[in-house]
Amino acid sequence: MRTETIQVRTGERPRVYDLTDACARFVDGDGLLNVFVPHATAGVAILETGAGSDEDLLTALDELLPRDARWQHRHGSPGHGRDHVLPAFIAPSIVVPVVGGQLQLGTWQSICLVDTNVDNPERTVRLSQI
Repeated sequence: MRTETIQVRTGERPRVYDLTDACARFVDGDGLLNVFVPHATAGVAILETGAGSDEDLLTALDELLPRDARWQHRHGSPGHGRDHVLPAFIAPSIVVPVVGGQLQLGTWQSICLVDTNVDNPERTVRLSQI
């Protein structure tokens, strides 16, 4: 198994960060790419980016998981408890097939880090290929 970590700065606002290019540079040969974020408040998704879907996802998450005082988990910025619920909806890992050193994504699919936690602007992403 090959593995490496990359550091991503997501900033101080909720963000969908495209990891596709970094993943494409990492893969080689045939196998499976696992993309994992070892954080309790972030996830990884496959979706279209650049055409508004990334902002649509953040809007949907705001509607589904509002940043308000309803959450039991209360440290950090107001509504931070919702960030700890996020990985139940957007898993912290995905697996993508690799054939001939190429990610087997659909035409409009991108591999994205989804981070709504404004208290932690630095993220680690582990890429592993088996």
